Amino acid sequence: MRKVCAILFMLMVFVVLNAQEFNATISVNYQKLMNSNQSFESTDTKVFELMKQSLEDFVNGRKWTNLQIEDVEKIPITIGVNLNKRTSATAYEAQLNIQMRRPVYNSSYSSGLFNYVETNGFSFTYNENQPLEFDPNSYSSNLTSTVAYYLYIMLGIYFDSYSLGGGMPFFEQAAAIAQVASTGSSSSVGWDAGSNAKARYWLVENHTNSAYNTLHAVYYNYYRLGLDRMTVNQDDARAKILQAMEMLNQLNSQKRNLLAVSTFLEMKVDELVLIFTPAPQVEKQRIYDVIYSIAPVQTNKLKEWGITKASNKR
Repeated sequence: MRKVCAILFMLMVFVVLNAQEFNATISVNYQKLMNSNQSFESTDTKVFELMKQSLEDFVNGRKWTNLQIEDVEKIPITIGVNLNKRTSATAYEAQLNIQMRRPVYNSSYSSGLFNYVETNGFSFTYNENQPLEFDPNSYSSNLTSTVAYYLYIMLGIYFDSYSLGGGMPFFEQAAAIAQVASTGSSSSVGWDAGSNAKARYWLVENHTNSAYNTLHAVYYNYYRLGLDRMTVNQDDARAKILQAMEMLNQLNSQKRNLLAVSTFLEMKVDELVLIFTPAPQVEKQRIYDVIYSIAPVQTNKLKEWGITKASNKR
């Protein structure tokens, strides 16, 4: 009996120490395929259920880092695969919706870390009879390379939010995946820098280019020094969040239209309204100035503050 208990204990420890990093919820929406007259339309939805299960096994069942992650520390993410077109029995065109949230220290609140819609004409093949394969050093498929790329982007942002520059190894891994995919795939659409302004190349470039190192400080100040201290000292926490947003604006002034900057701001405006509505008017004005400078259209969400373009110092 003692031996059995010892073995069970060792197995439990092994499971905890080797737990995977993600707790992903994945959906595959195939409604458009069912509602269209396509050459390869099918009323058999089993393949889409298998696709969902394969992706969940791929994300949740694989170790993506060498870190020891406990089950309670798994990162909750959601990935939505919206199938737009079926171009052959195994080929699809789709849109990806990717979200990640982070718990705020000593509270029941979780804050958005990554909220992104992949609009690069994402195409891939999926054969229900073949396992999903991925090798960071070689190109296997656009499906696994794209999903792995975004997983490492999310790991980078996640660890940046806890430690200054802590996510850099993961951004570098995402860059390596993008490099391999852009040269190894039959189509570089979505990977190559020249594809479009939202190519995967640019998102990871913004996070690995030393000229934009301020971005890592933005994540750290906003989350670790800001949100995580809201239950300790709200004034100090808001000051750090305000500092983070002004650093983001400084980066935007240095290089306009950075994909990482616009992505972060668009995700954060609603939260900033909640944080700064009870703040002094001078702090509201400074937040307004930042948002107006980066994305003027987003200031529509700040109407209740009574600050308009006319009163803005710009």
